[in-house]
Parts: sequence; C-alpha cells; structure tokens
Amino acid sequence: MRYFWTLFWSLLLSNMIFYVLSAMQGGEFDAVKAAIFGVVFTVVISIIGAVLPSHEEAAE
Repeated sequence: MRYFWTLFWSLLLSNMIFYVLSAMQGGEFDAVKAAIFGVVFTVVISIIGAVLPSHEEAAE
C-alpha cells in the first residue's frame, strides 16, 4: 500500500510542478511527460527507501 501512496503523491506533485512551470514559461502542459517523471521519481524513492537502513537496524 505504501507504493500506491508513493505513486499517487509523486504523480500528483509532478503534474502540479509541470503545470506551474509550463504556465510560467508560457508553454504547453504535457501530462505524459509529467506522468513519466512521476513514475521515475516513485522508482527512485522506492529504491532509496529499500537501501537505507530502518530505524530499528540503525539502533543495533
């Protein structure tokens, strides 16, 4: 379930960022590029979360 929420929020935030940046530049909003960026961001965050030690492991 945590992967679902990570994907949900990264898609939402990446679409927001791409929309604001395209509006500031006077360009056209591309939802496909924003979605691809969100999926890549989700994969990177999931890998980082799997590699870093948890709080319980760090205490030992």
